Order: sequence, then C-alpha cells, then structure tokens
Amino acid sequence: MTEILPASFFERHTVEVAAALIGCLLVSRIGNVVTGGRIVETEAYGEDDPASHAYRGPTARNRAMFGPPGHAYVYRSYGVHWCLNAVTGPDGTGEAVLIRAIEPLMGVDDMVARRGRHDIRKLCAGPGNLCAALGITGSLNGVPLDGVLLGIYEPAGPVGEVVSSRRIGISVAEERLWRFTESGSRFLSRPSRPGDVAVER
Repeated sequence: MTEILPASFFERHTVEVAAALIGCLLVSRIGNVVTGGRIVETEAYGEDDPASHAYRGPTARNRAMFGPPGHAYVYRSYGVHWCLNAVTGPDGTGEAVLIRAIEPLMGVDDMVARRGRHDIRKLCAGPGNLCAALGITGSLNGVPLDGVLLGIYEPAGPVGEVVSSRRIGISVAEERLWRFTESGSRFLSRPSRPGDVAVER
C-alpha cells in the first residue's frame, strides 16, 4: 500500500483536488473485508456552485460538506444509492469531490458478491455502484479518510492522461468542466468523449 493522503491534500479548491485524485487508491475496510481500487472518475462540487448540495448553506443532510477536509460526505441519491464524496477546502467552506468510478483491484470477489454482478468493467462504474461494491453506506458519513474505515492513498503507479468534461446528471451549471477522468479507462461510468480537455496536474 502507498502512503495515505494527508488532510492537507484535500485542503485545496475542489476542482484541484478532483483532478489530483485520478489514479489514487480508494480503500474501504468494512468489517473484516478490504476492497478498493484506482480512482478513474471524479466530479467537483463547490460552495458557489448551483449544482452542489452546499449551495444554500449547511443543513442536517450536508453538514459533513462544511466540516474539515479529508473526511467523507456520504449521501443517498434519489432514496436508492449511496454516494461517496471527499470533503475539500478549508473547514467551513462547503465543497467536496464526488468519487464516480474506480478500477477494481482489491477484494474483487467480495465486490462481486455485494453487487451480484460479474462484469468487472461495470462493478464500480457510477457512484452508487461504487458504494455498493465497497460496502459504503450512510453510517460512514463524516468519518475521516485516514484508512481506518475509508482511506485514499497515493497512486501506486503511472497515471494516464487526465481530461475534464461536463458533469453528469445535473441541470444547472452544466457549462463547468468539473468532471475528471483518466482518458481511455475501461472503468468509467461513461466513456471519455472527443473534445474532452486535457488537464495539467
């Protein structure tokens, strides 16, 4: 395992962190089961962002977004799927990075058993699928990303070209190129498209 990312890594603007997380390792330790893989798709959500849960200020649901950086914000989407975010920016800011997809590497058999799906390309593609495969639920909302239950680690090898594009499934602030992917990855929730913009990290 590589070094765990320190809280200072996340104490930057959400867009910068979202791009920098591509290629990092996300690991969950739920019970005695260890699962995880390489992050290949993220989306940034800022405090001044109409598409963000934080846009109208703190609520009982989004309070973790306004907490210290390097913690998890886990919410349920449409009452069905759990979604994992890494809280970014200074404490009190209200921003986070949605982890949309990983390339499965650790505990693949356990992830298959949790999801009941054998196609490894789709196992962790999409934030709801990712959380189901890694055993992430709302009980982890607000926990530190320190490796005890959830951890994000430095990349274990080379990272391919990172590109930015429009975020998925939103109806406001659609012009912001705040979705980041590893170009050409087979494990994305949606493929990279012509016209995606290369990112310097």
